[in-house]
Amino acid sequence: QVHVVESGGGLVQAGGSLRLSCAASGRTFSWYAMGWFRQAPGKEREFVAVISWTGGSTYYSDSLRGRFTISRDNAKNTGYLQMNSLKPEDTAVYYCAVVPRKLLPSRAEEYDYWGQGTQVTVSS
Repeated sequence: QVHVVESGGGLVQAGGSLRLSCAASGRTFSWYAMGWFRQAPGKEREFVAVISWTGGSTYYSDSLRGRFTISRDNAKNTGYLQMNSLKPEDTAVYYCAVVPRKLLPSRAEEYDYWGQGTQVTVSS
């Protein structure tokens, strides 16, 4: 069992930045691919980015590449999502998810463990 907790959300003005954190515990974090998803009110959960268990490979949603950066520190059992140039349409609950031994999963159903989410609100 893996316990996942997101943090770092909040209210930010358009054009600002936030860094989300994803802390995982319970199993060897370095074996797990880590992904970020988001869900805006009335919309389906959307893939944001994923990083391989080594951190050597990443994959982004086409619409977010260039503004968002995913990273991880396996020594701290923590992953990150750096979000820059935020827009009001980035407002959503952001979720972190992990799954063992998959390379770069981008579908929500591929993940085994999820956090409860952290709210990001971007004001115009």
